[in-house]
Amino acid sequence: MKLRDRLIISFCIILFVPILLFTAVAMIAVHFQGEDILKFLTMDLGMSVMIILFFTAVILIMWIYGSFVQKINHLKEAAENIKEGNLDFNIDTRGKDEFSEVAKALEATRKRLKENAVEKLENENNEKQLISNIAHDLKTPLTAIQGYAEGLLDGVASTPEKQRSYIKTIYNKAGEMNTLLNELTIYSKIDTNRIPYNYEKINVSQYFMDCVEELGMDLENQNIRLNYYNQVDEDTEIIADPEQLKRVIHNIVGNSVKYMGKKNGLIQLRILDVGDFVQVEIEDDGRGIAVKDLPYIFDRMYRGDASRNSSIRGSGIGLSIVQKIVEDHGGKIWATSKEGEGTVMYFVLRKYQEIIDEQDIDN
Repeated sequence: MKLRDRLIISFCIILFVPILLFTAVAMIAVHFQGEDILKFLTMDLGMSVMIILFFTAVILIMWIYGSFVQKINHLKEAAENIKEGNLDFNIDTRGKDEFSEVAKALEATRKRLKENAVEKLENENNEKQLISNIAHDLKTPLTAIQGYAEGLLDGVASTPEKQRSYIKTIYNKAGEMNTLLNELTIYSKIDTNRIPYNYEKINVSQYFMDCVEELGMDLENQNIRLNYYNQVDEDTEIIADPEQLKRVIHNIVGNSVKYMGKKNGLIQLRILDVGDFVQVEIEDDGRGIAVKDLPYIFDRMYRGDASRNSSIRGSGIGLSIVQKIVEDHGGKIWATSKEGEGTVMYFVLRKYQEIIDEQDIDN
């Protein structure tokens, strides 16, 4: 019962109970011809009313205080726990009075604070894991670069072919380091939505042809073939950030190469026209992704059992960065996969369509 209702009831009791009691006593006195009682009530009416009001007030105060003091103490205890950082408790929200409403608000606050604390702890653990992964992944190519550089300096690579092989390995390892550092830079900007975008009109055919030429060189050095299919018109355009879109392509292809699981692989890049959208498909013939892992591959820091159990390590944020960039471009990304056969990554971007003013048409 709300405090307002209790106060209204108390007011009515204080107002009508003395009158009813006095009237009842008077009627009884008249009925039984109690002239002394009637005389007492007539002469000492004020005192009688005060006595009745006193006992009535005492009863009402005990009723109101007793009904709320327990809830006040409970709220005070809850507030003390929250102040001390203890969020592992429940606040009793039963009832429909004002204190129950305060309790519900306080319980909602406690839950939100606990969720934030859990999320903060998870983020801290993820950041520690990310730093550990990147430190490990940077150490591996750095050690390789140092080793091959020493080989060149010491004359171990005595033939032009061997020297070219050493230099090519150094180049590839430097590219791996650059990718990791770029991922770390982007990761620090995801949560605050501070990824820099410089949107412009891009010719789809020309842009992806340039990407294929660049990717082809890197993949050839890793004994991976790249097939390219373009089915969009030559004048098709999109609005995108060319650098960030390139990051999407390279992250997906890099992920495919990392988990290819064999020395010689095949990656296919297809550009399709799907109405108002351009659909990009990147398919590999690698080890594939388990069905239970597939729904989570775009989650930050998620690594499937196959990844965790292999010697291959990674930052675990590459595909989450890809998803963020695609969605910031107004697109959508998803994947299909079969273990032992390979994976296909899909994403769509809306075509650029020039809006023609009706006045221009009339003229």
